[in-house]
Amino acid sequence: MKYAVSPWIFSLALVSPAYSQTENAPLNDVADDRLETVVVTARAAKLYRVNETEAGRLPIAPLDASQSITTLTAELIRDQGARESTDLYRNISGVSQFSYAGVTARGFRQTEIFYDGLRGDPLVTFSVPQLFNIERVEFLKGPAGMLYGVGAPGGLFNYVTKKPTEDFNANLRAIAGNFDRQGVSGEVSGGLSVDGLSGRLGFFYEDRDLFQDNAGNETSIYDIGLAQDFENTRITFQYTRYDQELPGSRLRGVLVEEDGDFITDIEWNHNEAFDGMDLETDYFNLRAEGTIGENLSWNASARYIDAQELQQWHSPIVVLLDFDEDTLERGYVDQDRQRDIASAGANLIWKTSLGPVETRILAGFDVYNEQLDFRNGGANTVLLGGNVPGISISQPVYGATDPSTYDVSNTFSETEQDRLGGYLLGEFTWRRWIATLGVRYDEFEDEFQFTQFTGTERPVERFDDDETTMRAGLVYKLRDDVSLYAQWSESFEPQDAGVQTVEAGGPFSPTTGEMYELGLKTELFNGRLQSSLVAYQITRENILQPDPAGSAFGQERFVAVGEIESEGIEFDLSADITDDWVFTLAYGYNDTSITEDVTGDGGGIGNNVGDQFINAPEHQLGIWTRYQLPVFDMAVALGMDYIDDRIGFGGQDVPSYEIFDASLFWEPGPVSVMLRVDNLLDEEYASSGFLDITGRIPAVFGPTLGLYNFPGSPRSYFLEVSKTW
Repeated sequence: MKYAVSPWIFSLALVSPAYSQTENAPLNDVADDRLETVVVTARAAKLYRVNETEAGRLPIAPLDASQSITTLTAELIRDQGARESTDLYRNISGVSQFSYAGVTARGFRQTEIFYDGLRGDPLVTFSVPQLFNIERVEFLKGPAGMLYGVGAPGGLFNYVTKKPTEDFNANLRAIAGNFDRQGVSGEVSGGLSVDGLSGRLGFFYEDRDLFQDNAGNETSIYDIGLAQDFENTRITFQYTRYDQELPGSRLRGVLVEEDGDFITDIEWNHNEAFDGMDLETDYFNLRAEGTIGENLSWNASARYIDAQELQQWHSPIVVLLDFDEDTLERGYVDQDRQRDIASAGANLIWKTSLGPVETRILAGFDVYNEQLDFRNGGANTVLLGGNVPGISISQPVYGATDPSTYDVSNTFSETEQDRLGGYLLGEFTWRRWIATLGVRYDEFEDEFQFTQFTGTERPVERFDDDETTMRAGLVYKLRDDVSLYAQWSESFEPQDAGVQTVEAGGPFSPTTGEMYELGLKTELFNGRLQSSLVAYQITRENILQPDPAGSAFGQERFVAVGEIESEGIEFDLSADITDDWVFTLAYGYNDTSITEDVTGDGGGIGNNVGDQFINAPEHQLGIWTRYQLPVFDMAVALGMDYIDDRIGFGGQDVPSYEIFDASLFWEPGPVSVMLRVDNLLDEEYASSGFLDITGRIPAVFGPTLGLYNFPGSPRSYFLEVSKTW
């Protein structure tokens, strides 16, 4: 591997990030002796650092962990004015936006989302995770099959929700900004009159226009929690209601030239004002945790999610270059997704000594079931015999069409996924050595049935299989504040049930991922200087591609021979430059390439064009700094986000960009004021590449243009006033 990394990065290698590489899951109340020796006095630790994370399953001090986990705290979320997960990606080295809630992580497209260690996302499909009721965000890097089962090899998100507290605390916030932004939120938590009982109530409402014509975001969240403490047990119940209306927001990007230049204003929208997405979700979660004696702890969780998502939008097709270069042809889509998700899991942790070796053993299981009923309706553009009109690119006129007059045809599908996994993980500490070894066994079953436009039902397609994944890690403590680590881990992803039939060449074994990782972590001057430097190599194998031999009996056939290799370096830094000045940095370098395929040009492997992968930058850099002015009860913060050149689905350029943002705080007491400005210099840029629909119109109609990139938001600002009790 060859890496273009400046020497100054290596000169900073003896420092470990304030919010990175922790692996301290609060699965029990048994204190780890090693944690008691950590002395934290630095401002960075007070603001942005946590001592525990749920992503690694076992509580462990940062320098003792053989995994790379980035943790973003509630303080960082507030300082950066973050409302959605997309506001935070700059803080995670090796992660950048793909589209909607999806990211590119270590070169691979990634969508896996967990809440409190359990699979199941209440903001399903196209809605972006909201942060109002989130205590911290964790990103576990690399393959995590041994810990979490099915997943992409780039990593996964774990959102840790806010729980009831015994101590009373409350806050009330109001917000106003440009794009007609307004909102209010409040939270209260504390002990109740019943002994050992505590509760939490929260509400959030925000309404704002987006910069695109007709687009907006109106979100309401209602959050309730109850926790009952017994002598050695705590039981917590949570209910959250999400209501989200996103008018004009089933966005597909803005037309661009092959060099990535926008053809029209970034405010242009292919959607009408009455288009949009509506989501209603009820989220129930029950968790119990406790201890048995001094060395045994346990936890168990169960979750149910009921979500309905309605979408209507005018889907962009293409511009006919020899017919009318100012008219975009559009289709119409009307969809309804009903999801029922049930998941559960349990863990048992045993702490003991085997002679001079301190040992912790984790045993656990998880189960997941998702049922999706999907109605997909559509109507064609006028050009192809339908009655959906096009729209002008340069001077769009909205409201001149009525979807009730469209000839909409519907298809229906039912999908069910079942996942069951059990795992065993051991951690063994001897002097300055810490070894970790784990194994997991998974069984999975997929069922899919499709009903055509004509009402004809296809046969039910079923597929089941099993997979075993492992993980091994080793840490050597050079001294108490410097450690080296190495890790090997695996992942797997079942192939789509729709291509598992014998006619399609199936059944196929899952796609697999394997990673080797080496890292250096440090924590100097009582935590005032912290960093990590990591190098990794990930290989993804058994990727489906179209069979070069062609179809058989009208059925497209596949072969599973694709292989992708991802190599990279990540560097994270957090420093208390003074008692009042904090600086953080997250840098990622990645080189992802196809190493095996059936045609020699990557054909049939998803998310790539030639030797480049879609929305995968080679370099990514995020910087954040905060300076406190104690005399004036004020603080000022500045951030920068740099993303290297990328490509879109049609091979179009997605140019590099760097954007800046700032926050100003006035905190004289329980009342505080924050002024937040995003895209400070009002840079016009593309946050990611998206559609290539140049081939959806028959060639007989002439040459077409249909390349789209997602524009980033122009300058925006808001003022937030809050009161705490």
